[in-house]
This record gives sequence, structure tokens and C-alpha cells, in this order.
Amino acid sequence: MVYLAIRLVGLLVLAWLSAANDEAILDNLRAWDGQWYLEIAQHGYGGVDPSMVDGFGNRYPETPLAFFPGYPLLIMAFSLIPGVSATGGAITASLACGVAAAYGLARLGRRIGGSEGVGLLLVVLFAAAPMSVVLSMAYSEALFCALAIWALIGVIERNWLLAGLCCAAAGLVRPTAAALIGVIGLAALIAIVQRKDTWRPWLAMLLAPSGMLLYIGWVGVQTGNLTGYFALQQRGWSSQFDGGVATAQFLLESLTTEKSVFETFTTWVVLAALVLMVLCLRQRMPWPLLLFAAAVLVLDLGSDGLMYSKVRLMLPAFPLLIPVAIGLARRRTTTAVTTAVLLVFFGSWFGAYSLTAWQYAI
Repeated sequence: MVYLAIRLVGLLVLAWLSAANDEAILDNLRAWDGQWYLEIAQHGYGGVDPSMVDGFGNRYPETPLAFFPGYPLLIMAFSLIPGVSATGGAITASLACGVAAAYGLARLGRRIGGSEGVGLLLVVLFAAAPMSVVLSMAYSEALFCALAIWALIGVIERNWLLAGLCCAAAGLVRPTAAALIGVIGLAALIAIVQRKDTWRPWLAMLLAPSGMLLYIGWVGVQTGNLTGYFALQQRGWSSQFDGGVATAQFLLESLTTEKSVFETFTTWVVLAALVLMVLCLRQRMPWPLLLFAAAVLVLDLGSDGLMYSKVRLMLPAFPLLIPVAIGLARRRTTTAVTTAVLLVFFGSWFGAYSLTAWQYAI
């Protein structure tokens, strides 16, 4: 209920800013990548509207393959409900996945923080995170986060079948699954070496990379190039790993030259994430959570591409929020509630502003 209430606040703020900018809220909820997911769900990869183009305004036969099939398949499933359109199915799917993610976060918070309060605050922080607006949109973040959270729960609780299946499914949703695959694989390998849980870690190790390998391999067949997926990402969206050079340059320019309010806030959110990573190291939380958060940051901040989407791509790094949740749980109730409310309204504004007043954030 707390998660749904915060998402409702986010939608109300989005409706306000949409009206202020003479835009329709429904158009904003299915904007940008959402259009690609809806087209793929409705018409398949081969039937995507030919007028849709990549980040450089070009269109090639393989351009739609940049979008993984997991979320469009879920949209199709929800669209089978009588009276539910593709857009309704997409938004309903994101809502349902967000609720599943919230249950997982509450469970992790209780386990790591030792109280119900930590779990509840972790849900609040995740639902109120900057760019959490995508959790209400026709975007794949809610689905990926839910799968990642429950895969890591599987590792921590040594439920290897859960970990392997969720990781395999995540590999069909976003390329960020590479971070999850690495964590699940390493955890399974350690269990195998230590001769724990008999054959079950082997099952997780085999299942974890299967989804991503299947899709990357299929794209390779379609393009005639084993690295075809990465080639089309680089050609269409200038997305490639450069070790963080482009991100560092963006941060430095934002801090030293005149930039917009959105670029400035983006810079400070990224810097805050790096500080939270240090706090996570000092918190001594379970290493799978720590490693996953670090890997997500490396994949996001270490890649070139659209700098304004960095905050959105950091959303799966939810373990970064655990030290904040634990810290707030130890404060007075009024302090925790006041801080949470401020974060909810800031996150709601940040996401709504990025969709309405800013042009290229998502």
C-alpha cells in the first residue's frame, strides 16, 4: 500500500506538470522507449512502425532488436485481459511488477536491517527514487528490478532455483542482467566449491545466463554477426563501454560550466550514488547485494550514450538505498517521516520534470 501510494503521488505530480506543459499524461506514460515496447508487443519485431528511428534519426532493419523481448511479452499477456489495451497492459504490467519488487524489498530490509521499519523504508526510498516515474510507465525497469530483487533473495536464502529462474528471465528484459548473471554465477560457484546444497547451485549456474545468451545469440543470427546486438547499440544509440570517460567529462562540465537545473541535479544524484556505494562497503551487507550494486554502477557510469538517462539506469542498484533505510529507521519517527516525504516529492518532481519540461532525459 505504501508503494502504491507513492506511485500515486508521482502520477499526480506528472499530471500537474503535463497539464502545465500542454501535454497528455497518457502520452508521457508511453513516451520514448515505451513506444518501441508497445510496437513490438503489438506487431512483433518485424512490424514496428517504419517511422520510428534510433537515437541518430536512422532506421535499419535490425534497429528494433535493441529492445529485449521480455517486457513486450508481458505486455502481450496483460493485453489478453478483456477490455485492456496494449498501453493499459503495459502500465498494468509495470504496476504489478513494482508491487512484486516492493514485497521483495520489504523482505530484504527485514532480513538485513532486522526490523519491519527498515523494510518499509527501503520500499519508500525505492518508490521515491529519482526517475522512479519509469516504474509507472511503459518501461521495463519495474519488471527487471522485480526479477533482480527476487533473484538476489534466492541467493541470500540459498533458494537456487528461484535465483536461477529469475536471473534467466531478467536476461530477457535488459542488458543490465549481465551484472546479475555475474553475481548469481559467482555465488553458485562458491557454493559448489564449498560443497553446499548438493546439485542446486549447478542448476542456478546453468539457468542464470540462459535468457541473455538466448536473445544475444538470436540477434547475432538475425544480423549475421555474433556481436550484432552490441554493434546496433553503438551505431543507433552510441552506447558502448568507455570506462567512464564520457560520464566523467559530463560531470566535470556540469560542475564547472553553466548548465540547466536538470543537468545539475543529475550530476548530484550520480555523485550521491557513489557516496552511497562507499556507505554500502562500510555497512558490511551481504556481498551479493554489494557486488550487484557495484556492477550496475560500473555498467551504467562506465558507458557512453545519453548522459541524462544515467539516473534511470541506476534504478536497479537498489542495494545503495539500504544504508539510508537503516539510518532513517534509527532516527525519531518524525525525522524519518519528514525525510521520506521530502524524498517522495523530490523524486516525483524529478521524474515528472524529466518527462515534461526536459527534452531528452528518458
